[in-house]
Amino acid sequence: SSLGGWLSTSTGFDHERLRHVRSASSKMAIGLDNAPLAFGLVFAAGISTALGAAAVFEQRIVKMASKPVLGAGLGFSGGVMIYVSFIEIFMKSQDAFEADGRSRDDAYMCATVTFFAGMLMLRLISVLVHMIDTDHHCACEEATVDLARESVNVAPLVGYAESSGGVDIAIPTEMPPATEASEASEAADPEEARDKLKKQQEEHAAKHEAAQLQRMGINTAAAIAIHNFPEGLATFVATLADPSVGATLAIAIGIHNIPEGLCVALPIYYATGSRWKGFLWGILSGVSEPVGALIGYLVIKATGDDMNQLVYGILFGLVAGMMVMIVVLELLPTAYKYDSTDRFVTNCVVLGMVVMAVSLCLFKA
Repeated sequence: SSLGGWLSTSTGFDHERLRHVRSASSKMAIGLDNAPLAFGLVFAAGISTALGAAAVFEQRIVKMASKPVLGAGLGFSGGVMIYVSFIEIFMKSQDAFEADGRSRDDAYMCATVTFFAGMLMLRLISVLVHMIDTDHHCACEEATVDLARESVNVAPLVGYAESSGGVDIAIPTEMPPATEASEASEAADPEEARDKLKKQQEEHAAKHEAAQLQRMGINTAAAIAIHNFPEGLATFVATLADPSVGATLAIAIGIHNIPEGLCVALPIYYATGSRWKGFLWGILSGVSEPVGALIGYLVIKATGDDMNQLVYGILFGLVAGMMVMIVVLELLPTAYKYDSTDRFVTNCVVLGMVVMAVSLCLFKA
């Protein structure tokens, strides 16, 4: 009888565990049904860099981009991303590992490991960004905003006849060779010779500064593109799990992409004089977000099973860790630089969390 009781207890435990796993599996029910919406949200978040880049056409946008406004926007985005990472995406990772057949404790352990693996991956991406642009310390440097706002009424360093088809005004790259006639005239009028030499030196300095600005803009675009890659993956995966979460996250990412587009477009515009060059480089900096989403889609499809919960558990854990690291490493340091007295940033971080929480409660009601 004791053997029968043991078998009964054992069988009861197995059935209970099986019911728990099945319940978790049905609760997850994550597949690629929301993939079109996910790609649309990722594209919208990525293309929001165009709003910042549009400052080269309407420079009143630059005047609106005061440091407190930028700091508040970045703080709000950071609050949304932190809350959704810990409360929603990390829990989705744990649920997915449970649905794959693990106990709740083991699932929590797996989610934790993948979370910190995501943070490590983002740190390595940050190292790669610094290799490309050694002066890149945050999403959009404070000095770049100062330069942009001070340059609203300043002409570009290099003349650019956009109305004539965008033909550059040539600036000499080498000092012109002195002829005997010019040497004779310089000897006859040393004051004129000094003025001519000074003018040539100023032209060379302007050309060098323009080249530096253009290089800074392109380096910033490359750095931001790498930085935006995990954000595209995050929005895609979050939308697959819950469209309401993906939509709110896309809005938060779009908000902090706006100043990034500005920080790419303005240096290139002031270096080349071409508004379209600056604008297009600003847009290109956000293209990596759909690329990140596409890679997430291909990873899921490569498993041959759209409902493979192990893959979703790993992706959710990695994404949660990446997003927290983006906030800690990029968004909050930049926000506090813009708002050094913290008049708005902390409050906006909390506001972002509240907005995310309210949206989740409304959609789950």
